[in-house]
Amino acid sequence: MFYKDVNTVNPVLEVKDLRARIDDKEVLRRVKLSLSPGEIKVLTGPNGSGKSTLARTIMGDERIEVVEGDILVDGESVKDLPPEERFRKGIFLSFQMPPEFEGIRIGEFLLRISGRSGPEAIREMKEIAKELGLDPSILMRELHRGLSGGERKRVELLQALFLKPKYVLLDEIDSGVDVESVELIAKKVKELVDGGSAVLFITHNPLSLKIFSDRPVLRMEGGRILENAG
Repeated sequence: MFYKDVNTVNPVLEVKDLRARIDDKEVLRRVKLSLSPGEIKVLTGPNGSGKSTLARTIMGDERIEVVEGDILVDGESVKDLPPEERFRKGIFLSFQMPPEFEGIRIGEFLLRISGRSGPEAIREMKEIAKELGLDPSILMRELHRGLSGGERKRVELLQALFLKPKYVLLDEIDSGVDVESVELIAKKVKELVDGGSAVLFITHNPLSLKIFSDRPVLRMEGGRILENAG
């Protein structure tokens, strides 16, 4: 695992009474959430309800000001840590709209942030790419540059599968893709969880909601997480 292992009886990502704002607008209102390795929680809700904002706040987006509450990783507050430190502690965020990075090749990027090297790591990367329906040559492409929306989503999932983070936040990784891709994404997300990761799956895709109907489904409205939605 790439993250720093913390010796704790009950590893968990906790969001405790979190209030946050962007400029003068309150965007999160006393949000509570817990996520433990080996589980999937689905977060749904209308556009603008705060789903993506919550994920970005957990990851440490500097444009979002935490007014009150805390974010804990395995009992340790990360509220004041920069994104790269939260990443090292095991949090991974898949972006809803992955940005392009000029001059950074996908394979090189994954080796750099994972701290791995050598032919075994490269073989694993290529195998994951093939399992996701991607030509392994995509690893030589610049990160997200010139890729279709569906390819970007699969590259984001490739990162998670290769890095095997403890806490994975997937922000609408199933949006704008075909039915076959949604089913493949769901299969790979379940593999992540079976491998010990915890996943917060943010979606409003009806097929994904059906596939994960046996998992806890939370609904977000107006910056608040409501009771189980189904």
